[in-house]
Amino acid sequence: MFNSITQKIHSRLGQRGAIFGLAALDLVEKDPKIIFLTADLADLSGMDRLRKKYPENFVNVGIAEQNLIGISAGMASEGFKPVATTYATFITLRSCEQIRHYLGYMGLKVVVIGSGAGFIQEFSGNTHYAIEDIAVMRSIPNMVVLSPSDASQAILALESALQIDAPVYIRLTGGLGCPVVHEKEYEFKLGRPITICEGSDITIFATGLMVHAALKAAELLAKEKISVGVVDVHTIKPMPDDICSLALVPSMYVTIEEHNIIGGLGGAISEKLADAGSAVPLLRLGVKDCFSSVGDYEYLLSVNRLLPDQIAQDIKTKFEVISARNY
Repeated sequence: MFNSITQKIHSRLGQRGAIFGLAALDLVEKDPKIIFLTADLADLSGMDRLRKKYPENFVNVGIAEQNLIGISAGMASEGFKPVATTYATFITLRSCEQIRHYLGYMGLKVVVIGSGAGFIQEFSGNTHYAIEDIAVMRSIPNMVVLSPSDASQAILALESALQIDAPVYIRLTGGLGCPVVHEKEYEFKLGRPITICEGSDITIFATGLMVHAALKAAELLAKEKISVGVVDVHTIKPMPDDICSLALVPSMYVTIEEHNIIGGLGGAISEKLADAGSAVPLLRLGVKDCFSSVGDYEYLLSVNRLLPDQIAQDIKTKFEVISARNY
């Protein structure tokens, strides 16, 4: 799976295309009990080949997200393995009650995939931006919440989700041309973040496409003689209690997410630091609890200061304050 050709194909297709354009066909071929369901997002999700080759393993419920979860839950109760998908903002917010009752409370095993999370919906506007989905999903008991960092990892996340006895939410960020984060084969294990590199000054915890941005920011900070480690937090829930021991104990922790800083990765890491009694300062980078003006993807990242150079600048500013205080 982790050869250069495969990685380039996955990258070109993006997280959504890699899962539904390639992985879905292989998964259904191996296990006919896997059923892919969507709320009128078949073509945009790349499921056209699946629909034509395995029509009995494909269901389009139309623009009816609550029914999407209800039908998926019914299938799960009959022994099928449903994978339900549509835009992240609709599947998590419009269907929140159904996910809470059927999946969280009743424990029915459904894989829920929210595509187009964060700002990738661009000119569709704030109705389509998903900046609250992590907070909503991780607050529901029994839900597993995954946020893969690149397209190949999105496939690993889906494969792993289908193997566990729990409902799972997978958050897909970015569009076509998804940057490759992991170029070499590695162990993907639910609940275990991946330390990509270690740094003695700062440790960045990032999720989704922000892992790539974190690595770029770390390179910029290295030129400033600031040693930065980066941890890929692909599993938001469950998160290990010892997550902060995965890297060197730095002078400062940072979280980066394409999500509201309230209730998302920053909130989850804050909770773990508080439980551990950590005195290491934490800088949370993400959406500052606000709605954004409409624009293209790079513009939306820019106004929320989520481009690598902005991330590096904000980290450096905070780090200098902390260093001066400690000195």
